Amino acid sequence: MKTFVPFGRAVIALLFAAAALAPATATAQTAPASVESDKWQVTAALYGYFATIKGTVDFPGDARSTDFDVPFHELLDHLNMGFMGALGVHNGRWGMYVDALYMDIGGSKTQTQNFTTSTITVPVTADVSVDIKAWVVTLAGDYRVVSDPTWTVDLLAGARMLYLKPSLDFTIIGPGGAIAGSKESSNTFWDGIVGIKGRYTFGDNRKWFVPFYLDVGTGETELTWQGLAGFGYSFPWGDLVASYRYIDWEGKSGKPLANLSLSGPLVGVELHW
Repeated sequence: MKTFVPFGRAVIALLFAAAALAPATATAQTAPASVESDKWQVTAALYGYFATIKGTVDFPGDARSTDFDVPFHELLDHLNMGFMGALGVHNGRWGMYVDALYMDIGGSKTQTQNFTTSTITVPVTADVSVDIKAWVVTLAGDYRVVSDPTWTVDLLAGARMLYLKPSLDFTIIGPGGAIAGSKESSNTFWDGIVGIKGRYTFGDNRKWFVPFYLDVGTGETELTWQGLAGFGYSFPWGDLVASYRYIDWEGKSGKPLANLSLSGPLVGVELHW
């Protein structure tokens, strides 16, 4: 069953996270400035997101909505093209980052069904092809409120763009001939977001860390939010990260997008310079 997280509850979650980090923030701000405060730091990431995609869209001219549910193991089987990556820059307490995800998922199925009357049996064949193209781009600026050997915490504000293009082609072949048709919908949604992100480092050599991310926003959709948490390990050249990521949109009444969610494990590599 679809889980709906009201905007107020999401904002409360952000406030609780900020309150929990308030003592660390106060301590960090009284410490001397980092020796790298005026040095540009760049992080580039490539990752694989093995997401389950669920949603409901309204094709133009249809009286009923169309639901789709693509588990991540089927996503891998039907992935035509994909790109997933992120780029972030930081100088002192200020920074910005962009995260981009593109997926082109397609599949087809042919099925024949026999229809029997009192005198004859008639075979009818249906050939259905479905394709979903999607861009998810998050762009934000951030301000570092905690920076010490154990914690880094950034407050962020920006926007998320969702581009969704589902299409459906079908052909029905029977004794009287063939009937073919297609449906397509293409929409772009922009939402403003606010949130918090960072990492907690632990272990004797401080190589292990826990990345975390939470944002919430609204705009052309009723509500969008994203959460991520996992584990990572640092090397001299960068980090290996494994986490779980959830992204959700709730559409406004009368809009083509009713709801959409992506959820699943994420494995990636981050390079720093």
